[in-house]
Amino acid sequence: MFDLLSQKFSSLFSRLTGSTKLTEHNLQETFDSVRDALLDADVPYDVVETFIADVKQEVVGQGVLGSLKPAEQLMKVVNDKLVAFLGGKHEAPFSFQLPSIVLVMGLQGSGKTTTIAKLAHWVQKEAKARSKTRRILVGSVDFYRPAAIDQLEVLANQVQVDFYRAQSTDPVRAAQEIVNHYKQGGYELLLLDTAGRLHVDEAMLHELVAIDKLLEPRYKFLVLDAMTGQESLNVAKAFNERIGFKAAILTKMDSDTRGGAAFAFRFVLQKPIRFVGVGEKIDDLDPFYPERAASRMIGMGDIKSLIERANEKIKQVDQEAAYKSMSSGKMTLQDFADQMDMVSRLGSLSQVVKYIPGMGNVNLSQDMLQKGDMEVKRFKAIISSMTLKERIQPRLLDGSRKNRVAKGAGVTVQEVNLLLQRFEQVQQYAKLFKKRGFFGKF
Repeated sequence: MFDLLSQKFSSLFSRLTGSTKLTEHNLQETFDSVRDALLDADVPYDVVETFIADVKQEVVGQGVLGSLKPAEQLMKVVNDKLVAFLGGKHEAPFSFQLPSIVLVMGLQGSGKTTTIAKLAHWVQKEAKARSKTRRILVGSVDFYRPAAIDQLEVLANQVQVDFYRAQSTDPVRAAQEIVNHYKQGGYELLLLDTAGRLHVDEAMLHELVAIDKLLEPRYKFLVLDAMTGQESLNVAKAFNERIGFKAAILTKMDSDTRGGAAFAFRFVLQKPIRFVGVGEKIDDLDPFYPERAASRMIGMGDIKSLIERANEKIKQVDQEAAYKSMSSGKMTLQDFADQMDMVSRLGSLSQVVKYIPGMGNVNLSQDMLQKGDMEVKRFKAIISSMTLKERIQPRLLDGSRKNRVAKGAGVTVQEVNLLLQRFEQVQQYAKLFKKRGFFGKF
């Protein structure tokens, strides 16, 4: 998400770091670079100009011009303005008021149906964290896309929520059927999938207006495909004028999208982005935090989200075991394998590095990251091919044992040696951190 902007902003602030102070000349160069970065990211021209004007006014007002450490001060100004443009700081995380009916709208292919399953899973996960359960019903009135309703039923089973199939094939009557079942069944949340088209048309809008009037939903979400760029803003405007909606959910933010639609959406529509889809898996739906998105856009990473992801994916006991093995300075290959497994649970390397501060300015190609993922899988296979004694005492791995391990893992002896070299490097870093007392600071 926002990879292009992260790379552009990181490069920009890195150049300014060497400047002793900010002058009118390098300030203008900076604004030109920011303008180019935003335009390259597919942000509408008028939004870009408004953003630049706001940053200029803030720079003058805060006396940044001529000050020391210009990169740090300008970065703060840009970050604050990015947060404002993306929706401002959220005082509390979003949660559904219950009971509620949720109407989910969007064009065909935007990811509506999958997003409904992801939303249901997210609500369940939030409830479980508070030792609660939720009675959730999902239904669909999308009779235009072949197998759309069947797809939702399969996804409902996957996330273990109830699904209801209406008998009527008239969208409005079917919506009434589903709502009746929702009320009679004592459900807390209804997520209703609606029909989409390849483009906004009068028939679709008329149908949605009728369903909206009938259901009077507490929440109306518009699902937007981030890959459609500025066109997604036109879609949002059309839906807002005829039906209205509470907030947006941006999908496919893990793709090669440039992020401009997300940047402009809140400013143009004055409506919040509540969630972003960051992958194809059911749990690849994240709440949208403007301050965290802004931090990633300027290359400062998003440690908060990374920690939350780690706490969600990795049990506390496993985190404590990893910390203990690292801080002791006496790691084994089994510890190394366990730690690689924990990192893998956070996602691919290309997903994880986006959360790490400073990585926006590191030239890591997708090919390099994919090779890194393959190397991790290969290393885990090699360790799995060892005996428990060999994992605990790697010094036992002589030439004969390495040959046996390599054959068992389907790799070469050279790759076994590479694993041992990487393991030795990790051990040395752990010992260095322990010697300098870094572990006690965490």
